[in-house]
Amino acid sequence: MIAETVCSAAAAAGLGIAAVTAYRKRFLAAARLAAYSLVPLGLVMTGVVDWVADTAFSPTAWAGFGVLGVSWMLFASTRAVERRRGGTRKERRAARAAQSEAIAPAASAPSLGQASRPATRPAATPRAGAGEDFSDIEAILKKHGI
Repeated sequence: MIAETVCSAAAAAGLGIAAVTAYRKRFLAAARLAAYSLVPLGLVMTGVVDWVADTAFSPTAWAGFGVLGVSWMLFASTRAVERRRGGTRKERRAARAAQSEAIAPAASAPSLGQASRPATRPAATPRAGAGEDFSDIEAILKKHGI
């Protein structure tokens, strides 16, 4: 009863604020405020507020939430232990079998062979004279008077 009154008062206050906002020619903000203020009124009319109030003050509901919490803790702890151990026996057997079988055994052989040889560098091209390398830089500096 009190919850319905509070929600109805909140809706009325919100609609009043929306009306003042619309009077100030901020219609988009007023429509948004009206939408927010109608939510509590809709919750009262659908009976959700009664259900929440009955659930909040019910010892049976709180015991049910406790049972759900214990259930969640059991799921989480068993999952953590399973991860630490590395999965179930079937999963470990499958992982060992997959490790022992190479996907493409011949594919890694050439790459290992090339890694053991030293890399050869291509022959260096002879560089042009030092004067030619800086000619464009000198032209820019002369252009700016430096």
